[in-house]
Amino acid sequence: MTGWTADRIPDQRGRVAVVTGANSGLGLVTATELARHGAHVVLAVRNTTAGEEAARRIGGDVEVRELDLASLDSVRAFAAKLAADHPAIDLLVNNAGVVLLGPRRTSADGFELQLGTNMLGHFALTGLLLGKLAEAREARVVSLSSITHKNAHLDFDDLMFERDYRAVPAYGRSKLATTIFGVELDRRLRAAGSPIVSALAHPGLTRTNLTPRAWEHRGRLGQLVARVGLLATQSVEQGALPQLRAATEPGVRGGQFFGPSRLRETWGPVTEARLSREAADPAVGKRLWAAAEELTGINYL
Repeated sequence: MTGWTADRIPDQRGRVAVVTGANSGLGLVTATELARHGAHVVLAVRNTTAGEEAARRIGGDVEVRELDLASLDSVRAFAAKLAADHPAIDLLVNNAGVVLLGPRRTSADGFELQLGTNMLGHFALTGLLLGKLAEAREARVVSLSSITHKNAHLDFDDLMFERDYRAVPAYGRSKLATTIFGVELDRRLRAAGSPIVSALAHPGLTRTNLTPRAWEHRGRLGQLVARVGLLATQSVEQGALPQLRAATEPGVRGGQFFGPSRLRETWGPVTEARLSREAADPAVGKRLWAAAEELTGINYL
């Protein structure tokens, strides 16, 4: 398999990079490569014990900080402490995510857990760190999308999926919302004349620990389904390349979207990916942004 690889990442020395969900999967690979190329990497993780173990594996210039994206109090505390310790932040990789295939669950703030973690937590985090990103010379925000966003649709009359809840569509909605956020963030940054770049990426079908966890509620049958499903996926190292390219390649433009190039963007070398019509719709972006501001109480741009 040829194409863009992590060896093409330019020197990251002097840059501060924050990676959410950095203790495993795509986040761990992303943090590892950024540190390998000289960045100071903040591992923003819910489980700090797992984060410290990841830090030992990564080596380099890394630090571990607690962040639970399913709690706005945790997001605010994390952002405040980080801002106090770092005069500028060069890169924010909104990587963390949760996949649930069991019953409906809610976050600490009462949000449907997948939407609350995958999109609303990152919306809040980005807003709270925007001032520090503005202090950097070439700052970027990378939002992690999914190919599931292409078949999803937001219901603004039931954004928290309280009626007729179904886990798989709920996950797709959460990733559509995340994608819309990344695109709308780019629009607003450009309208404000900000040099901060908002880019997006998705990993196609990649072997991470999210799939096995998602099937835990189904016992042995769930374990079997998860193992069979993993056979159709690419390695986590390959799956992390789109977000690493979005995060580090010189000249990336705001709104650019990277993903795998083969078999309907499920695997293969990195290329520019395609947004769904709903994800690219400015009216939907404006409406979701207003809803996110109201739900989180965090207003910016």
